[in-house]
Amino acid sequence: MLPTPDTSHVPYERVYEPAEDSYLLLDTLSSDTEKNFLQAAFPETAPLVVEVGTGSGVVISFVHAHAATIFGHRHVLTAGVDMNAFACRATIATAAKAQLDNAGTHGMYLGSCKGDLTSPWREGSIDLLIFNPPYVPTPEMPVRPEAFAADDLSTGTNPSFDDDSYLLALSYAGGRDGMETTDRLIEALPRILSSRGAAYILLCAQNKPEEVKKHIQAFGPEWRVLTVRSSGKQAGWEKLQVVRIWRDIAALK
Repeated sequence: MLPTPDTSHVPYERVYEPAEDSYLLLDTLSSDTEKNFLQAAFPETAPLVVEVGTGSGVVISFVHAHAATIFGHRHVLTAGVDMNAFACRATIATAAKAQLDNAGTHGMYLGSCKGDLTSPWREGSIDLLIFNPPYVPTPEMPVRPEAFAADDLSTGTNPSFDDDSYLLALSYAGGRDGMETTDRLIEALPRILSSRGAAYILLCAQNKPEEVKKHIQAFGPEWRVLTVRSSGKQAGWEKLQVVRIWRDIAALK
C-alpha cells in the first residue's frame, strides 16, 4: 500500500474526516488493475484529474503524491472542487504536505476551488473524475442556514454551530436513495469528461448500484461501467463499492 497523505491539520468539526470510503478509493486507484487501466488510457499525455468533493484532500493528494506510480509518469495535473471553503483550504495543505513527502513521484497540483460539483470546469476538460459523494439516504438535503458565514475565509470568519453542522451534512446527506447529488454529477459526465475521460464514483448498497449502472449504459453504446472495488460486508448496510465509468471509443468504429 502506498503511503496515505497526512491530514492531521484538518478541522474535522467542519470538514469530512477520512473514513472507510476514502480508503476504498485509495485502494482502488493504487490497485494493479486500475493502474494498468490508467496507464493504458493516458500513456504519454498529461491527464487532468479532478476530485469533486475533496473534503480533507486525502484522495486527490494521494493521486498527486503517487502520480508516477499510478500513471507510470509524473505528467499528471490534479485539482479539487468542494462546496466547503474550509475543505478547499484543507486540501491545499494536504496536497502540499504530500508533495514534500513524495518528492520523486508527485505530479502537478493546480489547486482547489469552491464550487458546485463540476461547475468551475469547462466542458470536455476533465480526463479523470473522482467522486466520493454524500451517499447516505436522508429525508431531505442539507439546508443552508440563513445567517451562513463561512463562504469567505479571508474575513477571519468564525462559523456557528449551525454552519458547521451544515458543512458536515454536505459531506454525507444524499437525500432520496442517497442519490440526489450523485444523480446530478452522473448527468454531467457526458458533457464534462473528455473523449478519453473516465470517472470513479463510490456507491453504497442503498444507492441501488445496478440501477445506476443501467442508467449510465443508456447514455449510448460506447459507455461502460464496471464495479472495480468493493468493501464486502465490512461496512454493514453501507456495503461500499467503487464503479469505473468510461467511454469505449472503439465501440463506435
